[in-house]
Amino acid sequence: MRIGQIHPAAGATRPSKRRGKGAASGLGGTAGKGHKGHKARAGGKIPSWFEGGQMPIQRRVPKRGFKNPGRVEYQVVNVGQLAAAAASERIDRAWLETRRLVRRPGPIKLLGTGGIQVALTIAVDAASAAARKAIEAAGGKVEIPEARAKA
Repeated sequence: MRIGQIHPAAGATRPSKRRGKGAASGLGGTAGKGHKGHKARAGGKIPSWFEGGQMPIQRRVPKRGFKNPGRVEYQVVNVGQLAAAAASERIDRAWLETRRLVRRPGPIKLLGTGGIQVALTIAVDAASAAARKAIEAAGGKVEIPEARAKA
């Protein structure tokens, strides 16, 4: 057997429709497109959002609010979620990912909900005042990287 002898099994494929090739083809004349109109023309594809000329939905619906392009969306970790950590353990992104407390890329913020009794060193991108207070009261510390100046 050679590569030129390989073909689909009998009945697995159908012959292509030979549009516009005369009356005997069954698709002569208008080639199955009906008579005139946008969809009969070359390149006459209608976008999915087109509504037949009526005012489109994205223009009918009022625009409200404001999307801040500079917003930083933090992943939140609460102090109470760190209670399972061993004393004097360093908590960072890798530790949080292995425990599935953080699942997406992006900055992490520590919040103060819950309590903690063990001293931990925590490296996150941001922390609330209540979270810092809770960690420092337990004898730990919070490490936050220096803010980089924008170029």
